[in-house]
Amino acid sequence: MKLVIQIPCLNEAESLPKTLADLPKHIEGIDDIQILIIDDGSTDNTSTVAQEHGVHKIVKFTKKKGLARVFQAGLDAALAMGADIIVNTDADGQYKGEDIPRLVRPIIEGKADIVIGNRDIENVKQFSFIKKRLQKLGSWVVRQLSGTSILDATTGFRAYNREAALNLNIISEYTYTLESIIQAEHKNLAIANITITTNEVHRPSRLFKSIPEYIKRSVLTIIRVYSMFNPLRLFLTIGSGLSLLGFLISCRFLYYFILGNGEGKIQSLILAAVLVIIGFQILIIGLVSDLISANRRLIEDILLRIKKSGM
Repeated sequence: MKLVIQIPCLNEAESLPKTLADLPKHIEGIDDIQILIIDDGSTDNTSTVAQEHGVHKIVKFTKKKGLARVFQAGLDAALAMGADIIVNTDADGQYKGEDIPRLVRPIIEGKADIVIGNRDIENVKQFSFIKKRLQKLGSWVVRQLSGTSILDATTGFRAYNREAALNLNIISEYTYTLESIIQAEHKNLAIANITITTNEVHRPSRLFKSIPEYIKRSVLTIIRVYSMFNPLRLFLTIGSGLSLLGFLISCRFLYYFILGNGEGKIQSLILAAVLVIIGFQILIIGLVSDLISANRRLIEDILLRIKKSGM
């Protein structure tokens, strides 16, 4: 059984040697461990450092493409290398190599397709109070939308078996962490969790420049992915809510009309009509989106068959 450890990198020449040295050389149940570096257009000598430290394969972009694209490229490259299990970890040394054997164990034992390394958020020293609250809130939202029990939806320390890697198709240009969880649940992939501790990282995050930007991008990603996999439920909820509100307002108008006081309530009737019409239009959008979603599932099934036949 082959394990490929993929490490996305952006100007990580300084931290990469220590991260590589920390990776396990032998794991029970694994016959071959290989290291894959995905260089996201680094302007330093990240790729050179990786090559000097014996990395098995380097995928280098000429221009920065973002974490989501890097992650998907890593999955594709790891599959081409013949990986049975793929571990994704960070180049900054945040995650401990000693946790990788525990991370892959549920996959080796056939108990999971994906394993998430949940950080102990409350005890992560470099996270501010606000960031901890946001991490917990975001993970709760993802749990509600995906039906999973994941405590840390944004952790990048994860393991995937070959079937899971073949099934995932990341479309976000920002981050893969939230989207991959929602996708995995809707594709009936078994997800397991382990609790990990982390090393302190002093440099600021390169994924986002500020908390407001992080919130905005994360919310947009969640809405986009959820509407892609559950369009009918999303638009049905919104459309039904608006239509119900319009109906209740129209009942208010009828009440006053029956009492002979309807002349001064014509605005209520207009508002009710507008809400009902908008609600109905949203319902129609939901039906069309559901048909598009069904077409997407067919395309992904064809893509999965092509991937499997080509490997």
